[in-house]
Amino acid sequence: MQNSDWRFCVAPMMDWTDRHCRFFHRQLSRRARLYTEMVTTGAVLHGDRERLLGFDASEHPVALQLGGSEPADLAQAARMGEQFGYDEINLNCGCPSERVQRGAFGACLMAEPALVADCIKAMQDAVSVPVTVKHRIGLGREASYAFVRDFVGALYAIGCRVFIVHARNAWLEGLSPKDNREIPPLRYDVVHQLKADFPDARFILNGGLDTLDAALLAGQGLDGVMLGRAAYHDPWQLAQVDARLDGESGQSSTNVVSRAEVVERMAVYAQDCSARGVPLRAIVRHMLGLYHGQPGARAWRRTLSDARLLHQASAQLLREAAATVEAASQPAQV
Repeated sequence: MQNSDWRFCVAPMMDWTDRHCRFFHRQLSRRARLYTEMVTTGAVLHGDRERLLGFDASEHPVALQLGGSEPADLAQAARMGEQFGYDEINLNCGCPSERVQRGAFGACLMAEPALVADCIKAMQDAVSVPVTVKHRIGLGREASYAFVRDFVGALYAIGCRVFIVHARNAWLEGLSPKDNREIPPLRYDVVHQLKADFPDARFILNGGLDTLDAALLAGQGLDGVMLGRAAYHDPWQLAQVDARLDGESGQSSTNVVSRAEVVERMAVYAQDCSARGVPLRAIVRHMLGLYHGQPGARAWRRTLSDARLLHQASAQLLREAAATVEAASQPAQV
């Protein structure tokens, strides 16, 4: 895999990759590129921008994903994202949900490559950071390679050089967003063909990648990989990313952390957030998978999911929950 700023990414995920989730993920990996949830242009232009766009400086490199289809609005929203300090502005052309379709953006934009090119060009003219696109490989059950090739070609022609490709079609009728992540066939070969046809563009593979090992293997010959729900539900995989990427480039990794260290950092973070009125639940809900597969994982999840405890507790609850895991991992005394 070629060396690039997109070699390993955590996918934008609605209701999940908020600023607290991203801060947590950054404690596990300094190399992973992080993405916001999709934020619509309407929300950015008319909503609470600090709440929507604010983030901790430690999150870099971090990208803002926008949803929209009006070039002028996208340009203005992109400009605001750059002012907030984002390292990249990404346009969502892959989400298949009905709500997104009603807004005339997401995956349905793939049917209008000229409009998407206008949107990308408007954002490029408005900002100096990279403007990228996340898209599917087709719409409906049509498996034509020419469709996605021409879509990428229209954006390539106006200077877009980074394409994050979910290697499934989007079926816009008859499937839920969850089904759209699982039922349309995966076709990684299409992404590799795109790389062959546009060799100086960067292609990042997304879709169906369940483990770090599987992702890095599938991404060989491409410029990066993106994990979504697998990284969220088993976030300790992120703690292996730096060593793997540093090893591939001949470096020795200095970012070796333990789960206990991550918990302590998050407890300090939660305490700081509490002083600003952020409820503990908003932070710990992203951490439920930290001990996935480990002794005591069930006690960890149970403690941090207990509404009564979360309502009354301080950040010390994180330390107490970690102590229960530590106790569970000790050999039984005889």
